Amino acid sequence: MEQQIISRFNDAILQEAMRRYSIAPDHIQALDAFESFIYAFRQGEGEFILRIGHSLRKAEALIWGEVDWINHLARGGVSVARAVLSVGGNLVEAMDDGLGGQFFATAFVKARGQKPWEVGWSPEKFVGYGRLIGKMHALAVGYLPPVAAWKRPEWDDVENQFVERYLPASEVIAHEKYRELYEYLVTLPKDDRSYGLIHQDAHQNNFMMDTDGTLTLYDFDDCAYSWFVSDLAIVLFYIAFDAEELGFPTMEAFTADFMSHFLRGYREEYALDPRWLREIPHFLKLRELELYAVVFRDFDVENIDDWWIANFMRGRKARIEAGLPFVEVDFEAFAVYL
Repeated sequence: MEQQIISRFNDAILQEAMRRYSIAPDHIQALDAFESFIYAFRQGEGEFILRIGHSLRKAEALIWGEVDWINHLARGGVSVARAVLSVGGNLVEAMDDGLGGQFFATAFVKARGQKPWEVGWSPEKFVGYGRLIGKMHALAVGYLPPVAAWKRPEWDDVENQFVERYLPASEVIAHEKYRELYEYLVTLPKDDRSYGLIHQDAHQNNFMMDTDGTLTLYDFDDCAYSWFVSDLAIVLFYIAFDAEELGFPTMEAFTADFMSHFLRGYREEYALDPRWLREIPHFLKLRELELYAVVFRDFDVENIDDWWIANFMRGRKARIEAGLPFVEVDFEAFAVYL
């Protein structure tokens, strides 16, 4: 989280958010967070999540666009943590920070279940993961926000240009690799069957798994307009790091197994042209470069104390500069599953 946002947040802001959602002081608990202030709270028999973000990061209209999209998916039968109304009947509550900016409070139903690695993965659960993403993409087709100003950003809007914004200029080769990739991606066709509003961050930390394998997706803070295949690549990008823990000798071996199940589930809910599979390596590289840049923003790269980030960064500079693929797999071979 940006330091200027942290410095503006105080107990008075939290208390005001609690008042607007009628949260009792002994029914709220702070949770670990990355981009916003996050709390769990109880109300009656229900459990909920309170998120407080700042206008320095997201404009109010974009947050309205996010919660409208989430509830559109919920109405369509997608298992998501839907947004709930405040006491005043609002899905977004704005609070002045006293310095010319605003904090925005939103609340969501708390997703049921546990983290997926606690429950355990299986081939059928990978199929369910695919169904979840496929159903979301099916509901993206034809979706329009009810207010034009609520339209979420495009994948390459300024706020999503992580490499340009956060990667040090000294990373000359990485910047060159990014520009080459960007110039290729902007040539890809856009139509409502392949391009629309996507989650953009549907990894294991952003959903819960129930004991029956049901996944409930949350944290749509990064949702943006992009190619559907980008969501598929992002899913693979993060879960492939767990290949060894899941019993596979390499990321390549895991990818072959995972995609055979995941795409089968995806196909049950949405028919994406298999030709898009050839683009997965490009979107894997995009996420690799974006995350590489964000690490420079959020960590001292010479002294990283987060084990997952440290693992990601190990040898990453050399791999990026050498132009190595994130994972060496023939993705077009998976067309039989899609």
